[in-house]
Amino acid sequence: MSLISTTYPLGSNKQLLQHYLTLPQEGPTEPERKSGYPVQLEYIWIDSTGQTLRSKCRTEYKVPAGPGECLTWNYDGSSTGQADPKSSDTFIKPVAIYPDPFRRGPNKLVLCEVLDCENRKPVESNRRASCKRVMDDPRVKVQEPWFGIEQEYTLLDMEKYPLGWPRNGYPAPQGPYYCGIGPTLIHGRDVAEAHYRACMYCGIKISGINAEVMPSQWEFQVGPCESIEMGDQLWVARYLLHRIAEDFGCSVTLDPKPMYGNWNGAGAHCNFSTKTMRELKGLIDIHEAIEKLKLRIPEHIRVYDAHEGEDNKKRLTGMNETCKIDEFRWGVADRTASVRIPRQVNLDGCGYLEERRPAANADPYAVTEMMVRTIILDEGLENIENTDDSISLYSN
Repeated sequence: MSLISTTYPLGSNKQLLQHYLTLPQEGPTEPERKSGYPVQLEYIWIDSTGQTLRSKCRTEYKVPAGPGECLTWNYDGSSTGQADPKSSDTFIKPVAIYPDPFRRGPNKLVLCEVLDCENRKPVESNRRASCKRVMDDPRVKVQEPWFGIEQEYTLLDMEKYPLGWPRNGYPAPQGPYYCGIGPTLIHGRDVAEAHYRACMYCGIKISGINAEVMPSQWEFQVGPCESIEMGDQLWVARYLLHRIAEDFGCSVTLDPKPMYGNWNGAGAHCNFSTKTMRELKGLIDIHEAIEKLKLRIPEHIRVYDAHEGEDNKKRLTGMNETCKIDEFRWGVADRTASVRIPRQVNLDGCGYLEERRPAANADPYAVTEMMVRTIILDEGLENIENTDDSISLYSN
């Protein structure tokens, strides 16, 4: 029997919501770890699009304490655009594990890197390997880079139309929807609330949610996270969002401009700081970082959406709280700028900057890597190509 009740509008089901609201906020209570205890491990990976997640499940008989205790597995890479049918076995190597909020108990979600079967190198869509190599650089580690990403998304019905929008027209203009309250303004709150609690249960560093400027659009924030943890946690948070929407009978889009016209697009604004930015007089380092970003505009735009800048062309138009895609401006408290310095940071003289150009469908591994390359390492995309990324199947 379906859990989706026809008495509720799409994206709303109070009975189903209770499954998530009753998740313990301190995480699951682990049973005694002993051989012979069956546990379900849901393996999650990113397919050839660089934005779509896939997953499949296996049974093990010991609760893993970490990704190193999870076996490297494989799947049909030809069905995900990552291998040739004549040599289709593709490896998925566990890199992080989280409690499973859907099955609960000792069961786990297992985030994986994708490696080809011929030489165990990361496939093209695996941006984590390059990101981790950069984050592990001693020059980067000493600066302790922190990230926070503001993930915007839009909830759609099964016909790919925004929840709550009239079929033969448009909602009232933007204005009352941002952080709004009430059934005529807000659509899909149950999905957002369920996702919030599921992230907390999993140990995702979710720092908040809010309804966004366009009706049926929402945002959640993850961070602060250090180094590679930012990409890992945001990808798992995205997985949770898509799975929860599935339960509620609706879908999620990370399209940077889901509706044409005078409507805000969807971004993944990246808040960034180094150790020196967070210290006394760190504003000097923030200004220096902005000058470095200004010198590498095309390189950043190339990695700020899933299609090398093509998606962001629809969003970064200079309207609807954006700067034009071929311009670069920064300002204090300026949400029309490429980079914003929050007002409080300017008053304190230290803190972080907000890079507002990444699109909602951007790969957080690519975004965080590019920020570190530009601001800490003073290098660009030319250093990414032609590197030996061979990875052992048996090491983390």
